[in-house]
Amino acid sequence: MDHYGLIGNPVSHSLSEKYFTDKFTLEAIDARFERFLLKDITSLPHILDAYPELKGLSVTSPFKEAVLPYCDKLGETAKKIKAVNTLKIDHHNGVKSIMGFNTDVDGFAAALLPIINESKVEALILGSGGAARAVAFALNKLGINYKVVSRSEGAGKIIYEQVDAPIMNSHKLIINATPLGMGKFIGLCPRLPYQHLTNKHTLFDLIYNPVETPFLAVGKKYNTRMENGLIMLQAQAEQAWNIWKA
Repeated sequence: MDHYGLIGNPVSHSLSEKYFTDKFTLEAIDARFERFLLKDITSLPHILDAYPELKGLSVTSPFKEAVLPYCDKLGETAKKIKAVNTLKIDHHNGVKSIMGFNTDVDGFAAALLPIINESKVEALILGSGGAARAVAFALNKLGINYKVVSRSEGAGKIIYEQVDAPIMNSHKLIINATPLGMGKFIGLCPRLPYQHLTNKHTLFDLIYNPVETPFLAVGKKYNTRMENGLIMLQAQAEQAWNIWKA
């Protein structure tokens, strides 16, 4: 039986195990999927040694960047944005090879396109980690201008304290690419002047569990359009499966 899994911290919120287990059952695929909670990324080699039948792993927060040194090769998108969320594990003549891919980019684009309906809105990306870079890469491909909002200053970024009414008014798409709202950050949301939201805004949270994060709950108060990360999960999971079975 083929073996696949997810590494991250936390992993209890993830629906990947259910998604793939249901898929394997419905499509009569002889495979299993399980979640692996890692204290840190240095535990990855121990997982691979303990489960030599593993053929693929999904990678979630906070390891999308930390996993890069463990990859023997990178797909083009992963190489460009320096973030990996899918590992393909091959064995040839007793030698293990790990290739890292990023399916978040296409997953996010697939979820976003029906929402924006080809309108050229401007976006705020909240966060500057691996997930945020995948979002930025997708927005670039779609021709959508954006600003990155981070806790710390840096090239091409603004800090949360700089987000004011004019910025909120001119950026009608706001994407939460931080972990705020799940796991140990449940109940929290990014610090923004939410009072400037209108029904012309769209809030997109990459988090899908809980279904309604505090970020989206605030949006509901102002009648914004809202989307969580479930459609993105489904789209990127299917792309990951195509990579694993190739």
